[in-house]
Amino acid sequence: MLPMRPATPDEAALHERARDAARSAHAPYSGLAVGAALRVSGVAEPVLGVNVENASFGLTSCAERNAVFAAVTMGHRDFEAIAVHADADSVAPCGACRQVLAEFSPELTVVYSRRGSLIAASLEELLPERFVL
Repeated sequence: MLPMRPATPDEAALHERARDAARSAHAPYSGLAVGAALRVSGVAEPVLGVNVENASFGLTSCAERNAVFAAVTMGHRDFEAIAVHADADSVAPCGACRQVLAEFSPELTVVYSRRGSLIAASLEELLPERFVL
């Protein structure tokens, strides 16, 4: 069992932004619309991302990575938390997203729904042995 704790009210508000973002997802194949809201240090509004699926499944891009890539494009590199939402039992970031997030903020807080509860865990807990050069 992963170490986790209930989300704080501030983290729950970030998750609501991820829920709102999910409405813009392009998920015609899985039907699973995913939204992410990335809190950037020193920036009032979170950077949002959604999953974008493609008929060539390997070209699909996750909401979390899209949020990170958008933030980097805007010149941001210091991330505090990310919230992920989808209408599913558990929506923790996939391994590829965890590794991309760890590139910038290995101590990032990750907020997601698990079995009906909104929880938070550190990225370090979710990816204890990240790839590092």
